Amino acid sequence: MAANSEAQTSDSLVAVVSGGASGIGAAATAALLARGVRVAALDLKPDEVAAPAVGIACDVSDDTSVRDAVADVAERFGRIDIVVNNAGIAAQGTVADNDDDEWLRVLNVNVVGMVRLARAALPHLRKSPAAAIVNTCSVFASMGVPRRVLYSTSKGAVHSLTLSMAADHVREGIRVNAVAPGAVDTPWIQRILAQAADPQEARDALNDRHPLGRLARPEEVGEAIAFLATPASSGTTGTVLAVDGGIHDLRL
Repeated sequence: MAANSEAQTSDSLVAVVSGGASGIGAAATAALLARGVRVAALDLKPDEVAAPAVGIACDVSDDTSVRDAVADVAERFGRIDIVVNNAGIAAQGTVADNDDDEWLRVLNVNVVGMVRLARAALPHLRKSPAAAIVNTCSVFASMGVPRRVLYSTSKGAVHSLTLSMAADHVREGIRVNAVAPGAVDTPWIQRILAQAADPQEARDALNDRHPLGRLARPEEVGEAIAFLATPASSGTTGTVLAVDGGIHDLRL
């Protein structure tokens, strides 16, 4: 069992962030770097990872790619203390709108991709004095949202995965938590809004659904991830932290 009491700060810790080149992953990478954590950002586009993070090519839908990337991180840095399972893809439509291939594609990335990265990193995490895994979930995991059945199903699985992993590994000193964003002002959301007949009206309507009156910023989600990933939250495991502007629980 790892001894978390040995690590009181984030200095010298090494994090692996999947999907780290853009959006929430890039924001989490920046927040971890600001805390003194060294970061390897795994991404299909490693050249787009901003320094001083190290970009490493990785396709989370392929087990060999994941294992090779984790081995590369361990060789470069000598250790792995933190895994941020952030890589994911979106999906739209009702249960009638996506065929089996699309269901398998999305679940393979959004759910099994997290399993692959956690599984490959576990031997390294077991050696860490401050081991943590943070999964990117969604408030859609526990809300009924029109035309998001596939995406919501994948995030519901991530919610359950987080709690089960936390139970499995807590006595090994590995904390497992998740963040559950609402709508986040990422390039993906911006592309969706741009397709509306009136993009500004669509954005205003989406903002109004959130009690805070706006979408979350990637940096806000990244800060939550960094908190859960580092020793500042050493007493927290098995938690799914909403960063959603109040949309899940508040009714104004």
